[in-house]
Amino acid sequence: MEKKQYTPEYKAKIVLEMLQEETSVSEIGSREGINKNQLQNWKKEFVDNSARVFAQTKLEKEAERKIRELEEKEHEYQAKVGQLTIENDWLKKKYGQVYGAGWETKFGNKR
Repeated sequence: MEKKQYTPEYKAKIVLEMLQEETSVSEIGSREGINKNQLQNWKKEFVDNSARVFAQTKLEKEAERKIRELEEKEHEYQAKVGQLTIENDWLKKKYGQVYGAGWETKFGNKR
């Protein structure tokens, strides 16, 4: 029998519902088809790790900011490479129209 995999988002949604205590763990387990003990494990893990939300260090925040900056730069570079590729292809086409077929070998381009 294949073990079911649940997304972190799904688990968090279920645990938050459990924490509201409007529905019993047994009712949630029956409705979702998940063992009560598994739900209790999720809840314990959630509560045990909840302080991490507020514990992000200055270094981690700085690292995330740098990652975002690098991703933006990479996007800019990819756009520039794309633009240059289009311009290069256009120039090759125009050279072909002006100098005729085989112009690349005449000018030493061995591609």
